[in-house]
Amino acid sequence: MIDQRAILIAGPTASGKSALALRLAEEAGGSIINADSMQVYCELRILTARPSPDDEARLPHLLYGHVPAAEAYSAGRYAREAAAAIAEVRHAGRRPIIVGGTGLYFRALLQGLSPIPEVQADVRAHWRAEAQRLEPEALHALLAGRDPEMAARLHPTDPQRVTRALEVLDGTGHSLRYWQAQPGVPVLDEQDTIRLVVMPDRDELYRRCDARFAQMMTQGAMAEVASLAALRLEPGLPAMRALGVSALMQLLAGELTNEAATQAGSAETRQYAKRQLTWLRSNMSSWKPIETKEMKSIGVSNL
Repeated sequence: MIDQRAILIAGPTASGKSALALRLAEEAGGSIINADSMQVYCELRILTARPSPDDEARLPHLLYGHVPAAEAYSAGRYAREAAAAIAEVRHAGRRPIIVGGTGLYFRALLQGLSPIPEVQADVRAHWRAEAQRLEPEALHALLAGRDPEMAARLHPTDPQRVTRALEVLDGTGHSLRYWQAQPGVPVLDEQDTIRLVVMPDRDELYRRCDARFAQMMTQGAMAEVASLAALRLEPGLPAMRALGVSALMQLLAGELTNEAATQAGSAETRQYAKRQLTWLRSNMSSWKPIETKEMKSIGVSNL
């Protein structure tokens, strides 16, 4: 009988965690479930380094590329979909292999999320329109006037989170602080998991980030961003903040040269990987660390 304990693999971008997940899934009779907030978007296969069609054909992959970039995917929706995906994988007699770099998604799986009710569509539409109309500081000032404690937690130049706080306040009658204080329900029992965190050498990771972005440019990242630009989406949507999108949008507009855009995209990727490493060290100290030199020797039998 197949061991159906979920194997969770976290790690920074370009660390090789997806290749590790694929190898372990093949060895363990597993299916791979995404835990990356950008790899859910269907329009961004190249820039988010989603598994290739060949890799997807080798064994089942779930929660990849199933969301239009026009939608703002949430951690709450991820938790619901991941729970369904895990159940589907186990029902098929396979082992869940969950891989990604979004710490909040792993937190949702193991600790649960605050039970924030769905906000009415008209309330959500109103505040997202206001976010487009107002400068970020003015939007933040509105929140500060109504919910100063929540506003103090948010940066004035983060309109997405400020907008979320305003729509929850209007839609539920309670501050987002109130809902965040409510306990969540975990998707997985931590005792029923094996948790790995890939922690590569920082210099090696930066080299991998540069090499990956250069490869993306040769694979068609520019055409991918041109297709995204043609959709004329709101700039505040999560997909529009994917690594490299801003730099390549500037290249598309003639504001950057190809070399400058590539350098900017690589630098953004390195900076993000650095933040991920810091977060992983602070929040996943109980997970089994995997160094780059160990990647090829790790197998299901020695987990």
